[in-house]
Amino acid sequence: MIDFERIEEYNENNRIEAKRALGGLPRSIWETYSAFANSFGGILLLGVEEMEDGTFRMVDLPAPEKLIAEFWEILGDRGKVSGNILSKEDVEIHEVNGSRMISITVPRAGRRERPVYIGNNPYLGSYRRDGEGDYHCTREEVRMMLRDREERTMDEKLLPHLAEEVFVAETVRRYRAYLKDRNPGHGYGAEPQDRLLCRIGAAGYGKDGQAHPTAAGLLMFGYEDEIVKEYPYFTLDYQERGRDGQLRERIVSNSGKWSGNLFDFYLRISGKIVRGLPGDTHRPVREAVANCMVNGDYMGYGGLTIIKKADEICVTNPGSFRMDILEAVNGGKSDPRNTRIAKLFHLVKVGTRTGKGVPDMYRVWKRNGWRMPEIQERLKPDRITFKLPLEAVGPGSQEQEPILGMQEDKDALLDYVTWAIYVNAKEAGEELGISGQEAEAALMQMAQEGILVKAQGRDGYRLKI
Repeated sequence: MIDFERIEEYNENNRIEAKRALGGLPRSIWETYSAFANSFGGILLLGVEEMEDGTFRMVDLPAPEKLIAEFWEILGDRGKVSGNILSKEDVEIHEVNGSRMISITVPRAGRRERPVYIGNNPYLGSYRRDGEGDYHCTREEVRMMLRDREERTMDEKLLPHLAEEVFVAETVRRYRAYLKDRNPGHGYGAEPQDRLLCRIGAAGYGKDGQAHPTAAGLLMFGYEDEIVKEYPYFTLDYQERGRDGQLRERIVSNSGKWSGNLFDFYLRISGKIVRGLPGDTHRPVREAVANCMVNGDYMGYGGLTIIKKADEICVTNPGSFRMDILEAVNGGKSDPRNTRIAKLFHLVKVGTRTGKGVPDMYRVWKRNGWRMPEIQERLKPDRITFKLPLEAVGPGSQEQEPILGMQEDKDALLDYVTWAIYVNAKEAGEELGISGQEAEAALMQMAQEGILVKAQGRDGYRLKI
């Protein structure tokens, strides 16, 4: 949220870009549009200049309506920009102390819309944004976004040049035992091995009539040296470190001491990672591990890394979020990068496949009085990190303070709606521990003060820019 009355307090960052635009619509605006859409979203300000000290100053646009008309005309030309992800409400004129400016709020594009690019070639016209500004995407970054556009996920691919010999027989045996133990009523458990592998999506029949591994089957059950032939950057790394930071134990896929595949890795660490933790955390921690395996981009750099410390667990996988982070936190939606790996885990009762895993984790952490989990997304290379703190909220922390009085309600609700985007009284009351009437009164007053506006087509409110 930007308070345009105090524009001088802001400066450029990876979510805000200012342009003077006194000579017309800047050409560089489209690089920033592409960069915001392909990264984390952001706000373009026209009629604002950046001063030498990095702060902003309004310069007053003489004809903002003309600039907006030109902007929409170019945005609708598919020969100039690949797609329009904006609504009319995302482009606004603001007047402050007699000066006028334009704000263009660019959301993060959905995975089926990325990459958003300039011109006709995604490899030449795609941009992203980091702390230093807009940058031209590498070919690998464009390929990654194009992979995520596909309806069929990467792990569904049949590998007809490979045979069932790439599977580790002992891993398949362990999986079958897990399936019988955890899902005893399922008919797959009695199938012969080649039929079982095809039924669960780990293999499929090729044009030669023979069964061949799928990408999911290779990653879940294959030998490590066979996996890296298909996915050169594939690594699995589990570390336990003491309070002094010293490494106490490590399990890594390329050690040569074990198979090096996903399922064996999960079995090896699932007990270690929850050792010493309260019982109600075991399931969400294990699901966080499985979730990163399900959503890893195994063509990407860096591999999957899990570090357990005395006060924190960090789970990191290659790839970017396929949905908005807030959607993942709020739950109810599931869009795994590897649908067959998700199915293989789900068959042995690991993972919900309902999108409820992350919200459930937050509830467990809150119940234990711990600091809330953090989700971080990084670019260059694309990485997603779940940080799970294992320590209590300190005395005086905002997370433990009672919410008392209207002003305190409003402050807490402002924090919540900034995080949740939309809010109604019922949700706000449940989240903040106040009555629905108290929440509704605070929301109505915030709307009267111009902080919130009624959300069109939804029950509740959203922030007013």
